[in-house]
Amino acid sequence: MTSKAFGLAQLGNVYNDGALSNRNLIINGAMQVAQRGTSVAGKSDALYHTVDRFVNNTTTGAVWTYTQESDAPSGFSKSFKCEVTTANASPATSYYSVIQHRLEGQNLQSIAKGTSDANPVTVSFWAKSNVTGTYQFNLVDVDNTRLAGNTYSISSSGVWEYKTITIPADAVGVLGSGNQESLTAEWWLSSGTDWSSGAVPTTWEASTSNDRNAGSTVNLADTIGNYFQITGVQLEVGDTATPFEHRSYGQELALCQRYYEVDNPDTPTIFGESIRGVAYHPINGSGGALNRDGPFQSFKVNKRASPTLVLYSYAGTAGRVSPITTAGDYAAFQVKNGPTGFQVSSSVYGEFHVWFAWSADAEL
Repeated sequence: MTSKAFGLAQLGNVYNDGALSNRNLIINGAMQVAQRGTSVAGKSDALYHTVDRFVNNTTTGAVWTYTQESDAPSGFSKSFKCEVTTANASPATSYYSVIQHRLEGQNLQSIAKGTSDANPVTVSFWAKSNVTGTYQFNLVDVDNTRLAGNTYSISSSGVWEYKTITIPADAVGVLGSGNQESLTAEWWLSSGTDWSSGAVPTTWEASTSNDRNAGSTVNLADTIGNYFQITGVQLEVGDTATPFEHRSYGQELALCQRYYEVDNPDTPTIFGESIRGVAYHPINGSGGALNRDGPFQSFKVNKRASPTLVLYSYAGTAGRVSPITTAGDYAAFQVKNGPTGFQVSSSVYGEFHVWFAWSADAEL
């Protein structure tokens, strides 16, 4: 039977390795938030799809379906699934498919990377695949072009397995302290030899492309129906993987909205269901038109930087707003936006109202 003294000693060890709260540097690690939708098919690109903060970075050569799944290990309710729908059994040398999570430098200062007080970090996650074998995980120091990683194994087909990898401390290369991408976590699924002909970077090194998937024995893209699922992702300071730090859905959503926000979060693919902007434009005494701003539309969460704002007409057309009256003209509407919100303005002669939905993207 474990004594209370022993338990307290172990708790002390965990505390020495990292904070008891705010340990997890990953946002949406339980895959709860999917503002863009729960499923997207036919993808072979380098964009965010479905679950927030996890980007699918894929070159041409295979086609994927990405979904937020209600299939997860005990203690979780959601996972992120990548499934092959067009296979590529012999990828070109430059081909790759990798899941990435990109982190801001100002959120990483506790690692103390590039100093004499540098700390190791540990990643832990649950993974499931129908393809057994050896896979590779890396951390990429974007600021200093450095790389470290290691391999893990999927031992049983179709079974959730818990994985932990510790990345050693690095006294070389201080991470930036601003709002730009400084560190990237990556899970490799498939690649050509440009990415796999080197050696696994088990200690920090100058980034070498052919080391990034050198330890893999798997080409997940080689057969239609192959899949990889992941959830419970945690990255924390220290050499010990602690229990997953669960945050509420509201907390995770707010953290995700710093990078991306859509005005219909419950049905993100349906736009124009309500009036999102109304602007009034008076006629001046000389008969000319005055440029006027509509009311300021505040974001729910201030964005990481001024976002790319896309307006959608009520018919779902990107880049357009829909005048309710014929007095409006698409070309006359302009948008002013920043990290806190945006305004729609117009030089249309007379009074007008507009109807639109929007998305704001400030992703790394």
